[in-house]
Formats: sequence, structure tokens, C-alpha cells
Amino acid sequence: MSRNFKLLLACFFVLSISGCATQMQKKSDYTALRTEAPRSILVVPVINRSVEVNAPDYFLSTISRPLAERGYYVFPVHLVKRMMEDDGLGDANMVHVGEPQQLGKMFGSDSVMYVTIERWDAQYIVFATTVTVELKYVLKSTSSGQTLWQNSQKLVYQPQNNNSGGGLAGLIAQAVTAAIAKAAPNYVPLAQQANMQAINTKGQGLPAGPYIDLYQKDQADF
Repeated sequence: MSRNFKLLLACFFVLSISGCATQMQKKSDYTALRTEAPRSILVVPVINRSVEVNAPDYFLSTISRPLAERGYYVFPVHLVKRMMEDDGLGDANMVHVGEPQQLGKMFGSDSVMYVTIERWDAQYIVFATTVTVELKYVLKSTSSGQTLWQNSQKLVYQPQNNNSGGGLAGLIAQAVTAAIAKAAPNYVPLAQQANMQAINTKGQGLPAGPYIDLYQKDQADF
């Protein structure tokens, strides 16, 4: 058997595996979402399971835009957080186990978005800092309390080691850069990317809402 034929056979095997993996990806069930057809989304305080105490506030600054661009009205997230705190609803864990119908009456929203931060951390390994963001999203109806949509995303970022020499000075510079990144990593771009993938991925994200032209025209993808 020639070397070229073996290479071609190997490529075919890899492509076959990739095709199977794509076919095995299960499309989400959008029956409840399309039946209730929510027009507005209330994002409530975020459950934080990471060790970064500021993670919920940073995350809230990233979620409104992708939801609005998908065609939904999003209640101002920081104003909602402040109002809920004033009403004694600042505990995210308590809010998440409560009835969405009550939140609907308070704010007049069609649905509630519950987000849990599973990971929001940076790990320092020799000359690089690995930043990880892992999020879970659940959308519930404020009329029936039913779960309309859910998804999760985990993104990991590790800067490439571009060391092309420099000797000891170069290694020290890399170590200092990694240490600074660990001390003050920028999670926001990673959270923004996670939100975009969770909300826009065909078959897994949110169908278009009523405030964009794609509304009720994307059934083939969702």
C-alpha cells in the first residue's frame, strides 16, 4: 500500500469521525419557546460559584447586548439588580429557586433569564496564564413557570508562547507577563464570546426575537 494511499485513507477516517460528531449533536427543543413567544427578558442576579467575588457584576455588563441583538427587549440589568436588592431580593440563590411568575408581576416581563457562573478563574502555569469562563443559562416563562430554553458554555483562553529566543531575559519577561495576567485577568471578552456562542449557535441558541427581521423565519435553524 503506497504512502499517499495510506494518507488519503487516514484523512477519510478523520472526516468520517467529524461527520459523525456533527450528526450526533442534538438540536434543542424549541416547542415551548415558540408556543409562548416571549418578547422581553428579565436577567436576574447571577449565582456565582467561582471564587471571584466581582464576577457577577462583570458578567451582567456582557449579557444585555447579545440578547437585544437577537431581537428581545432586555430590562436594564443593573437597574433590575438594584431594585431587587432594595426589595430584599439580592440573594441570587433565593431568586433562582423562586417562582418566575412573581418576577413577571413585579417587572412586567414575559420571561426570566437565570445565569450561573460555574467558573471564572485564572490558573498560572509556568510562563502562561489560562483563563476559564464557564456559564449556564436558563430561560423561564413568567406565565407558566416552564423552562423555555437552556444552554451552557465553557471557554478557555491561553496566550500562545511566542518566545523566539531572548534567553534568560525572555523567560523572565514571559513569567512577569503571566503573573500580571493572573493578578488582573480580563474575563469580559471571554464572557462576551461565551454569550454570543450560547445565544447565536444554530440548533442550540435562541431563535430570533420579535424585534429583528428574522423573527419566525429561522425555524430551519432553530
